[in-house]
Amino acid sequence: MKKTAIKFLLSFMCVAAAVPASAQFNLKKAIGGATKAVQAATLTDAQMAEYVKESVDWMDKNNPVTPDDNPYTIRLKKLTEGITEADGIPLNFKVYDVIDVNAFACPDGSVRVFSSLMDIMSDDELLGIIGHEIGHVMKHHSKNAFRTQLLTDALKDGIASTGGKAAALTESQLGTLGSGLINAKFSQKQENEADNCGYDFLVSKGKNPWGMVMAFEKFLKMEGENGGKSSYVSKMFSSHPETQARIDKMTKRCQADGFQRPAAEKSK
Repeated sequence: MKKTAIKFLLSFMCVAAAVPASAQFNLKKAIGGATKAVQAATLTDAQMAEYVKESVDWMDKNNPVTPDDNPYTIRLKKLTEGITEADGIPLNFKVYDVIDVNAFACPDGSVRVFSSLMDIMSDDELLGIIGHEIGHVMKHHSKNAFRTQLLTDALKDGIASTGGKAAALTESQLGTLGSGLINAKFSQKQENEADNCGYDFLVSKGKNPWGMVMAFEKFLKMEGENGGKSSYVSKMFSSHPETQARIDKMTKRCQADGFQRPAAEKSK
């Protein structure tokens, strides 16, 4: 057990000794919750991977995944051909046929793109978004966000690792964790890191990084048209000026590296 965790528990115990007996019942519950949180904090990478896989499987089961012969699936497979791993993390791609404009990538390399996002994005723009989301995985933002969500549930519901085996998750917990993966919000610093990492990733796979700029420009336009009410726009961009700053930064990188901006094309 980590020293900080031990100090955390000892502080609870010291307070308990000074509290009247009538108030110690709730305090004992708090100590129990702290113990479970400490157990969850010691989860190994393998146990984390189990939780991630279980959450992704639950989401795939509870969302309409387009079949292999569906035009959305065919388009995504064509776009991501040859993109099989990121820093040793195997990637897999699926489309959720839902009305929300969204996309997300999980710590295990599962990338999920919503059909409504594909409807408004060109191929280059869509690749730019995918590159950005993979950037979050490569920088471990997604993993850290998932761990935070897991620890939050540990305090609330008592998720813990026992006997070297990760505790089973309830349907409710899986739903909460799945929602956390889909709607994870990152700091401006993390978003900028994902931009740069995603840019490098796309270049390494022989893709034109201008798509990221073009996607951001479309999001900026959406911000102006509907106040940024799209969940994905509000998730990726915390403020209008920051959106423009990210566009300018990525534009300069593309120009400095000598990439030709693709001609505008209609979304599929």
